[in-house]
Amino acid sequence: MVIYGVYIVSKSGGLIFNLDHNVPKIETERTESYPLEYSLEYEPKKVSVAFGQKDGVNVGHVLVSVNGILANGCTLEDGRDIKELIENKDNYPLTLKFSRLKMTTNEKIFLASMFYPLFAIASQLSPEPKSSGIEVLEADTFRLHCFQTLTGVKFMVVAENIQPGMDVLLRRIYELYADYVLKNPFYSLEMPIRCELFDTNLQGLLEQVEKNGIASI
Repeated sequence: MVIYGVYIVSKSGGLIFNLDHNVPKIETERTESYPLEYSLEYEPKKVSVAFGQKDGVNVGHVLVSVNGILANGCTLEDGRDIKELIENKDNYPLTLKFSRLKMTTNEKIFLASMFYPLFAIASQLSPEPKSSGIEVLEADTFRLHCFQTLTGVKFMVVAENIQPGMDVLLRRIYELYADYVLKNPFYSLEMPIRCELFDTNLQGLLEQVEKNGIASI
């Protein structure tokens, strides 16, 4: 069992907690000929794939190295300009390594704010009254499981798409939230969660589930 991350969204739609638990590191190295079958975007701090994809290299992936030499923004460690190197036909073939960057905190906040209206829309689209909203979002590589409390706080777990019993895990996380966050006299509702006891117990819970399965909790 693999759990990729845990997110908590407040009743107003703000991200108040996130944990990257077991996010896989994705790197793809390819020997390319001229011209490239995808377009690159050259920014001061990174070179990334802007359009097109091929054999594991997808939009958003960032260039890590060229011919084994690490990239530092738009230049290599030896000082050569990456754009000049890649756009010169005489330099090919080139071995390019790409990696998918971890989401920044701002990107996670943005995605949480996008999930909030989607959840509300799903509730309104239901042909039956009092719909629970989105409980599972499924993709080919993962599932996002969501549990909303009576007060509107949403707990989300991103896990492998073959894992059963995620509803049990979500409710156990909610219990930890109630025990270590809501009972903390220094915590204010709707504010980001910064509680060491909650972090420690949540990490222990996820490790226990991954090692022994849902039945162990």
